Amino acid sequence: MAHTARHGFVRVAAAVPRLRVADCQFNVDQTLSLLERAGKDGVDLIVFPELGITGYTCGDLFHQDALQRDALCALARLLQSGAAYPGLVLVGMPLLVDQQLFNTAIVFQKGRLLGAVPKTYLPNYKEFYEARWFAPGSRARPQTLSLLDQAVPFGTDLLFDAQADLPGLVVGVEICEDLWVPIPPSGRQALAGAAVLFNLSASNEIIGKASYRRQMVNDQSGRCIAAYVYTSSGPDESTTDLVFGGHALIADNGSLLCETPRFTRDNTLLAVDVDIARLVNDRQRTTSYFHAPEQAQPWRRVSFTLPPTTQPRRLLRAVEAHPFVPAGAHLLAERCAEIFHTQVAGLAKRLEHTGIRNLALGVSGGLDSTLALLVGCKTLDLLGIPRARLSALTMPGFGTTRRTRSNALDLMRLLQVPGREIDIRPLCLEELKALGHRPFGIDLAGLDVDALSERLARLPADNRSDLIFENVQARMRTSLLMNTGFVIGTGDLSELALGWCTYNADHMSMYNPNVSIPKTLVRFLVRWAAEHEFAGEVRSTLLDIVATRISPELLPVGAAGEIVQETESVIGPYELHDFFLFHFLRYGAAPEKILYLASHATFDRVYGADEIAGWLRLFYQRFFANQFKRSCLPDGPKVGSISLSPRGDWRMPSDAAARAWVESITESSEPDA
Repeated sequence: MAHTARHGFVRVAAAVPRLRVADCQFNVDQTLSLLERAGKDGVDLIVFPELGITGYTCGDLFHQDALQRDALCALARLLQSGAAYPGLVLVGMPLLVDQQLFNTAIVFQKGRLLGAVPKTYLPNYKEFYEARWFAPGSRARPQTLSLLDQAVPFGTDLLFDAQADLPGLVVGVEICEDLWVPIPPSGRQALAGAAVLFNLSASNEIIGKASYRRQMVNDQSGRCIAAYVYTSSGPDESTTDLVFGGHALIADNGSLLCETPRFTRDNTLLAVDVDIARLVNDRQRTTSYFHAPEQAQPWRRVSFTLPPTTQPRRLLRAVEAHPFVPAGAHLLAERCAEIFHTQVAGLAKRLEHTGIRNLALGVSGGLDSTLALLVGCKTLDLLGIPRARLSALTMPGFGTTRRTRSNALDLMRLLQVPGREIDIRPLCLEELKALGHRPFGIDLAGLDVDALSERLARLPADNRSDLIFENVQARMRTSLLMNTGFVIGTGDLSELALGWCTYNADHMSMYNPNVSIPKTLVRFLVRWAAEHEFAGEVRSTLLDIVATRISPELLPVGAAGEIVQETESVIGPYELHDFFLFHFLRYGAAPEKILYLASHATFDRVYGADEIAGWLRLFYQRFFANQFKRSCLPDGPKVGSISLSPRGDWRMPSDAAARAWVESITESSEPDA
């Protein structure tokens, strides 16, 4: 099916052509030139400015029979000469209907007129004088016109539907002022199902108007959970007292995707791919979206077809490799500050409510525990509680390296928290003996900690897997913490998604400020804290922690004391898993679409299609297999759009099967390069 190859995307464009006021034939020449360009660029839907065939500033010439006839002749030539363009086209022109002149958007495809939509709201204030020439859409009487020997639907109740080719693709149309009123027609169109909203405009330029226009387009796309494609007349429209800039914008669900520079004196085409499937998924999730009172206005739907496509194409849209991490240094710093203070606020509320003043935190020298320690210190400072009430424990085990141990001790000392070091190896050895366990096949009888550590260091590389050995250490640390005070958790969102945590060990705490922060963002948060919140030795220690390879340090170190258990070599790169997690949870993207998107993202390192598919398969297997760990999570603050709390964003059966997702990866073709 065509929509399978499209992966839910449709390519839309806003055109700003050169123009001569009242010269319809010249204006159609420019329109045809841009249609030819749009066809080469694979544009599916394209919109031109308000009254673009005649020009917006014709004034009393609109009532001249010569201009009206020339506009119809120009439209006829546009239909005939533009029939080779396969997509949907929207152009603006005046249209005389039953002795009333309407400012209309003409919608056509491959020579066939699909509809004429009159402008609903006519500005008649300040520099605008439209009510002198045009009738509002509410005065449109016939529902069908005979136009150029075609029967054409006419009215403000038209929607254009291509759902047979791409589920969810319904188009709504409004004209300029329609957007500026309290309840724009596009809002009603969206409630009726329109996911792409077009606006044909002729908006003149005055100081500050471009910023306000941009804000309105962005906001309306967000309110409507839709794509909003806006185009306006260019500088050639300027005459008498008005100057036009040719401002075109395309927004998608509250995010501005692209816009044109203003005052460009050339034909301009602004094109981007819009994710219809994502918009539909957001509308499904936002169950209040369709709660508006039932609309009295019935809607007529006119079908059209999308240009056929059988192979995925390169996206005309940026795909962020790290969707949880904002692009740009300023925005990233602003976001990190907001997240950090949200974490602090959540923990402060819990401490105020419980009255607890004795905190416990395990400090490993890794990213997650470092972030939790920083949050804990700032929370105590905020509440006026001495940092001496935070008992920070570093608990080296059989896999702890000199680097992480040193960083943990330095960090506690520099932050002036009462740090303690408890070597858990003797305790773990006694428990292993009590269990009768032989780690890695080693008989523990008669061995002390030093002797066992020596034996472990000599283990061959292919004999370093023992889940009981790892779990005993992880749970020993949690047991010590739980008997020390109110435990602040450290695990992050990525670990929870993959189940990369020991049940009733690092999985458990009294409150976890990191619970909804993905690993890729944790690293940036610690770096941000180093650069903005601390200086001197603290900053140096934090930056060294950021540069340390990620490891739970539960398996024995190598002969030289080096890390042998690297998390990402076992479960895969966190940047990939966070990418999968974002698109899977935030937008409900199918596996084949995630692979398609991943093929367009620029990651820190290069991954082959087979490698990405392999890690995605593992992601689904681990995500589904480890839901039981997420079903009993401790409290923690939601800081972004995604959370795995069973009390909030994510409610999933603990025993659901991953087959449909995993098999989709097996059956899908390799992502398009």
